[in-house]
Formats: sequence, C-alpha cells, structure tokens
Amino acid sequence: MEKAINRQQVLLQHLNPSASSFLSHQNNSALSASACLAGDSAAYRRTNVFGDDVVIVAAYRTALCKSKRGGFKDTYPDDLLAPVLRAVIEKTNLNPSEVGDIVVGTVLAPGSQRASECRMAAFYAGFPETVPVRTVNRQCSSGLQAVADVAAAIKAGFYEIGIGAGLESMTTNPMAWEGSVNPRVKQMEQAQNCLLPMGITSENVAHRFGVTRQEQDQAAVESHRKAAAATASGKFKDEIVPVATKIVDPKTGDEKPVTISVDDGIRANTSVSDLGKLKPVFKKNGTTTAGNSSQVSDGAGAVLLMKRSVAMRKGLPILGVFRTFAAVGVDPAIMGVGPAVAIPAAVKSAGLELDDVDLFEINEAFASQFVYCQKKLELDPQKINVNGGAMAIGHPLGVTGARCVATLLHEMKRRGKDCRFGVVSMCIGTIYLPPSLPFCYILARVADHQFHN
Repeated sequence: MEKAINRQQVLLQHLNPSASSFLSHQNNSALSASACLAGDSAAYRRTNVFGDDVVIVAAYRTALCKSKRGGFKDTYPDDLLAPVLRAVIEKTNLNPSEVGDIVVGTVLAPGSQRASECRMAAFYAGFPETVPVRTVNRQCSSGLQAVADVAAAIKAGFYEIGIGAGLESMTTNPMAWEGSVNPRVKQMEQAQNCLLPMGITSENVAHRFGVTRQEQDQAAVESHRKAAAATASGKFKDEIVPVATKIVDPKTGDEKPVTISVDDGIRANTSVSDLGKLKPVFKKNGTTTAGNSSQVSDGAGAVLLMKRSVAMRKGLPILGVFRTFAAVGVDPAIMGVGPAVAIPAAVKSAGLELDDVDLFEINEAFASQFVYCQKKLELDPQKINVNGGAMAIGHPLGVTGARCVATLLHEMKRRGKDCRFGVVSMCIGTIYLPPSLPFCYILARVADHQFHN
C-alpha cells in the first residue's frame, strides 16, 4: 500500500501545472494521495491538460543507408541533415525564426567541424541566422540526448520551440582513436574495461548471462522480418523524408542523380541457417557476428518540440508528450545491459510500471544485449521494436535516438488511443580503434526517454 501511495504522489506532480504549485498547495488541494482499489499496476489517466507540457509535434528521418556502399556514400553530412530540418518547417508550416535552438546529436566528426556543418545545414533548410545551432555527443544516444536537452530547455522557460536532431555519416567519418592512451589506465580494471572493443562487451554479455548463438541469430532474423514487413506496408513513409542526392561510380567517377527514400540494409530473406554460417567477429569461439550486430550506417533525423500551449495555438497535432528522462551508468565490461537498468528508472520516475508501457524502442546494438534486456525485464516481445531495429534498419550513432523517437511516435499514432505510453532506450558505446592498441573506447552510460499521447 505504501508503494501505491508513493506512486500516486508522483502522478499528482504530473497532474498539477508545476512541482512548485504541487508543493505549495499539497495540504489544501482537492488532489491527494490515498489507497486506490484499482491496484498498483494500472496506468494513470490525465484528467487535465496543461499548457506547460513539453510535446512533440513532428519527427522525421532520412532513410538509413549502409556506410561506404549504400545510398548516401557520396552525400555530404550537411546535405543529410538539411532535408529533415526543412521537412520540419514545411510539414508544420512553422515560422523558422520562432525556433529557440537546434541541438544536433553527433559522434564521430571533429566537434568544431560538425558544428559548422550543422549550421550550414540549418541555412540550407531555410533557418535564419538568428536561430542558434549546437551539437551534443553522448555516443550512441546523442540524438536522444539532443531531444532531452531541448525538452529540458523548454521546460525551464529558455524558449518555447526547439529541435532535437541527429546526424552521422559513418562513411565520411570512420571510427578511429586520435592520439595516445594514458598509461595510467593499466592501474584500474574499470578504466581498462572502458577500452574493451564493443564487440567484446557483447561477448561478455552473452557469456555471463547465457545468451546463445541461436537466440542471437533468431533475434536478428526477426529484426529483418519486421523491418521488411514495415517497409512493404508503407509504415516508414510517414517518418522518412526522401533525399535527392547522387551516387558516384568509383571506377569512372560518373555521377548518377538519385532520390533515397528506403532503408537499404534490410534483408527480407535472412534466415537463421544463413546467419549460422557466419564466423564470430570479435572472439574465436564467440557468438557475435556481422549478422547479429547493428549495421554501420549514414543518416539524419529531427524532432520538433514545443510547449503544449504553443502547439494548441498553432493547431499542430501532438504526437507525444515528453514525460521523463534517465541516464544510468553500468559496468563498461557489459555495457550492453544498460537498457535493463535505465528503463525501470525512467518508468518509475513517471509513476508507471513496466506493464503500463505499450511500446518499446530498444536499440539493437548487438543481439546479445537486446535479448538479455528483453529477458531480464520480462518484456512482451510483441511490444518491442515492432517494426524492426538496428540490426536491420541500421545504427548511425548520433542519429539512432532521433530515429527511434520518430519510429515510436508514428507507430503510436497509427495505433490510436489504446497506445498511450512508449519508451526509447539504448546502451551507449562507440568503437574507436587506437592506431597502436588492439582495443577500443567505450563510454558506458544509458539514456532513456518516455513519451505518451
């Protein structure tokens, strides 16, 4: 019963216009925590609409294409970001001068260079010079962090409208370690584990928690199957912005104009038997292969957020309400378990329980960690990555967070009122290969968002 009352206290803070209002009127408000016959697992119902909610009114992405050999191999990074930023303006009739900030999640490019490319993209998209742009790097959740940063700024009153975006060209900016590694790392095991190859952390998860090769390959097959079905049925058309670009013949140098509007890494006919023929990549007798890992990709995405009162005034449809965010650190040796830790933290902070969540988008960095997190949290497979995940669609590091938000919210919109709560989560790590060392750098943190209509 104490748990139920504590949960109601959290919910009441959501139902009141502000936390300060809740605290000052707690004693005389008609809203109060009490024992509830509905039990402790029923999702709460919002009975009031408050203008200071942070809402998402648009979320778009490019198609995701295979690095170095896909549809965007000859496309400049700024030409990837510009189309999704332009789509935000055109599809919502937004006055671009009203945007308070554009925050772009990105990982691999040199910081100052990528910041300049993002500003250039904003100009190409039609934003005036008065609209600022900055980048944020939280490794694989950078696009997610960009959305969280914008939501926090709107909630704080810094501005009323902002864009959280993501950009990555893994063709243009390959993964590499620059400079030397501090020898001090040898003095601490946890620090050494930060330099483990991300594939080895996948092997560690599989070994420590008993995730079999069969389970991993089956998860990859399911990812491709669902992504192929979503593509064939046109589900991704609402979130993908076509990009007019070019393909250059590497032998002749001839340029061919193309328009890219479909993810090109999805293999509809992938089978467990086919994947079973692939050799492990990171460990001689391991289980992690190219077939049950996320794809290295190029792409971009953008999410438009604003105060609810502004969205209502502009007559814009609300795709989702930004409700909470959580980042949790885990052992870098098994960084892939992160979502199993961060999802409960985010759900609890929203006053919900896991059973209340209707849809999950959990990034499939590796099948080993994806399978583990699903089993650990005892999640219904019918609720997770219903349109496929990174093993099929791709994982452009700085984009994935924004891509997952777009995929989640458009699916929630299709499902209607019965689909109320959604969660986005991922483990965080990026492979950087030091020139003289056979290991990589991992930043093992976890980020989650939770949205609901």
